[in-house]
Amino acid sequence: MIRLILASLAALLFVPQALAQDAMPPAPYAYNQLADPRLEAEASALMHTLRCLKCQSQSIADSDAPMAGDMRHQVRSRILAGESPEEIRRWLIARYGDYVSYEPEVSATTWPLFIAPLVLLLVVAAVLLRRLGRRRSDADTGDAA
Repeated sequence: MIRLILASLAALLFVPQALAQDAMPPAPYAYNQLADPRLEAEASALMHTLRCLKCQSQSIADSDAPMAGDMRHQVRSRILAGESPEEIRRWLIARYGDYVSYEPEVSATTWPLFIAPLVLLLVVAAVLLRRLGRRRSDADTGDAA
């Protein structure tokens, strides 16, 4: 009986807070473009290179997720404050990690991702050359006998 009361009390305390996060109004620049067309073009170009962390397959420019709206607001607000798109990209990567960018940079944590395909190609080429070499040597010894 006490467990039931404690569970009910916990639900009453924590559920409204969780529901309130989606009920909050969107940030001002989440769905409104900047008045200056040049600044909006910079913001839009940057938003198309940033991944929505909730949708994962959409850029923040295309996503309707509340988190993408918050990120669009951050991009537009920072553009208005005079930050460059590259500064904003670095800030978002520092905040959310390399995954947020569709254009990852080579760094101490991402270099294996860039090197792995090259290493794989070299291994496949070595295996193929070795097998072809064996076939040729087998064919040469077979012809001589």
